[in-house]
Amino acid sequence: MRASHPPPSAHAPARLSMVQVLLCGALIVTLSMGIRHGFGLWLAPITMERGWTRQTFAFAMAVQNLSWGLAGPIAGMLADRYGAFRVLMGGSLLYAGGLVLMSQATTGPAFIASTGLLIGMAQSGTTYAVVYGVIGRQIDPMKRSWAMGVAAAAGSFGQFLMVPVENWLIGHLGWQQALVLLGCAALVIIPLAWGLREPQQAGGPTRPQQSIGAALREAMGYRSFQLLMAGYFVCGFQVVFIGVHMPSYLKDHGMAPEVATTALALIGLFNVIGTYAAGSLGQRMAKRHILSAIYLARSVVIVAFLAAPLTPTSVYLFAAVMGVLWLSTVPPTNAVVAQIFGVQYLSMLGGFVFLSHQVGSFLGVWLGGLLYDRTGSYDIVWGIAVALGVFAALVNLPVRETAIARPMAQPA
Repeated sequence: MRASHPPPSAHAPARLSMVQVLLCGALIVTLSMGIRHGFGLWLAPITMERGWTRQTFAFAMAVQNLSWGLAGPIAGMLADRYGAFRVLMGGSLLYAGGLVLMSQATTGPAFIASTGLLIGMAQSGTTYAVVYGVIGRQIDPMKRSWAMGVAAAAGSFGQFLMVPVENWLIGHLGWQQALVLLGCAALVIIPLAWGLREPQQAGGPTRPQQSIGAALREAMGYRSFQLLMAGYFVCGFQVVFIGVHMPSYLKDHGMAPEVATTALALIGLFNVIGTYAAGSLGQRMAKRHILSAIYLARSVVIVAFLAAPLTPTSVYLFAAVMGVLWLSTVPPTNAVVAQIFGVQYLSMLGGFVFLSHQVGSFLGVWLGGLLYDRTGSYDIVWGIAVALGVFAALVNLPVRETAIARPMAQPA
């Protein structure tokens, strides 16, 4: 006898169009991530005109990473509770204001407050965690990992596209006017966010199945969530260390500055391929195996890069392969979180995982400079990056991807 089910419209909320969610979400991530990827281009003109040391600029960038990470869970919590549109709109306004104030800051503390705190908070409300929450709730689970890969690939394309655009703006308009123009571009996130306004559930709002506190206690006490956070810490350490310190590493070995610029562009370009591929593979194979393979491959690639003779060709090859592995951890990690805990608090839980990533980012960029100043080389930090990659490959293997067992809710 065939079981009868009520029509979906009686219980399930209407969903946004998948094309609409992916288009608006991808464009938001492209703008937000693309703007921040080019911040290194402002280091020389700002420090020279203001008479600051590079440490002032670098510390503001480090504060930005921590601010982004610390504000991420809060932005995710607000998005889960009040809707992504409001958070994206607030993040867009903060982004625009932070960029304008960055152009006008004449003291170190003012620069740190605008570039570090304000823009860091803005990024927490305009990037992956908030957009992935909408994707998780609005796109069918059978296509969720693929859709997250599309959004991550958009952010990677933003890195490839926006860096030369920002370089052109600085050269033709000056660094201050370029920042103001980017602030105006950040406001475009607001109309795009309108396309991510989620419909109310049919029949009116319903009582949440789980409180925020219960969701946090459940996730923080769950072994697989802890392992995912540990892996994401490694991801942040590796990519930010390489992204920030590789140009100096190449310069120390006699490479022309154009080699580093081309290498960073190649990382952004090949990251489009890697993130999309990781999201697509996540629909067909265990995501923990994908993550383990990515982290292990990073260690192998770093070892091969350090062992081979250093030439422009070897640098470009390293950048291309590392680009494929760069942010390809993002779609499977977030898809596993959704798979285990559901999508009700996906933005908040994704924010906590990303906080771990940003702590790793802070340590990667800080230790790179500290150990270089003390030893005169990056050898120790390269070794740490390799060891951490092996560690992350191992800790992701025991992750359980099945939905967490919860007591049955009482019927209304």
